[in-house]
Amino acid sequence: MNKFLIIGTTISLLMGTAARADDLTFAVAGPLTGPLATIGDQFKQGAQAAADAINAKGGVLGRKIKLQLEDDQCDPKQAVSVANRIVANGVQFVDGHACSGSSIPASAIYAENGTLMMSPASSNPALTDQAAAKGWTNIMRLYTRDDAQGAFIGPWIAKQYAGKNVAILHDKTAYGQGVADAVRATMNKAGLKEIMYEGINPGEKDYNALVTKLKNAKVDVVYFGGYHPEAGLILRQSAEASYKFQLIMPDSIASPEFWQVAGPAGEGTLFVFPSDPQSKPEAKEAVAKIQAGGFKPEGFTLFSYAVIQAFAQGIERAGSDDPTKVAAALKNGKSIDTVVGTVTFDEKGDLKNASYDINRWSNGAYAPIAK
Repeated sequence: MNKFLIIGTTISLLMGTAARADDLTFAVAGPLTGPLATIGDQFKQGAQAAADAINAKGGVLGRKIKLQLEDDQCDPKQAVSVANRIVANGVQFVDGHACSGSSIPASAIYAENGTLMMSPASSNPALTDQAAAKGWTNIMRLYTRDDAQGAFIGPWIAKQYAGKNVAILHDKTAYGQGVADAVRATMNKAGLKEIMYEGINPGEKDYNALVTKLKNAKVDVVYFGGYHPEAGLILRQSAEASYKFQLIMPDSIASPEFWQVAGPAGEGTLFVFPSDPQSKPEAKEAVAKIQAGGFKPEGFTLFSYAVIQAFAQGIERAGSDDPTKVAAALKNGKSIDTVVGTVTFDEKGDLKNASYDINRWSNGAYAPIAK
């Protein structure tokens, strides 16, 4: 073979390798399989749509975004394994995790290795409170906190259902119990005391004993900190027992899978969610493109999209892909533009000025009824 051809081929291969090595890799970590896989799919769809949009405009400082998908099944042990794998692969930015029970243990791995983690869904205050207490500067969330959600819905429940029998239930997870406790505290402060506070075991197929207990106690309203599989099943089994109560949930049931489980028994279920990102002008183009691909961008889809946007703008603002510099650039008090609106982070890495909607499920769809 001609030696010049060999040299030319070698140079071409090296240039191709360098181009690939120059890609920006962001990990997307969440429950891609298991009972909460719908949330993982929302993460994946949102992140990929954001990466595609940014790449189409030239990427980040001339570099293209590539995604590495990781499945933690919303299991704490799996999340730690995933975090270790992400770090071992040299990935320095993580869009995830989803469940607070996964995010909190995984965050220690990222903090130790200087990786920037930003959750688009985990709401337990301990995630960023722990990071701040330990001096970890690279743990953030582009989502709201349970205490903020509790401050919003707790007083509303106290006013709306004054004189009613209210029960507070949770699924014993960091997320479920965390948000239930936040709502309970603010509801109590507003003057309404629950008649029952109880944890359930997630994953069970028979909640009839719980239904009987609620019915015998003449519970009118249930606030349940948990996820759609258990919520839907409890409602179905209550309907079978000819018992109806008003169910109020946190943000976890912003998914068509809730109705698939609950069916008509889910009619009238209320839940809190950050003010509808799909209706924001900033989201119009992204929503249209995602829908054109056959996916409805509800739930956490646009928050995952926004995390990728935040990483990209942080890198551009810092002029570097050093995760520590990027985190500092995002927490410098300047706002960033995302599909969920203009957002600003505080010193802990939490969003400032969160706002919420109260949504109602009806006939298989949900819509806001109040702010």
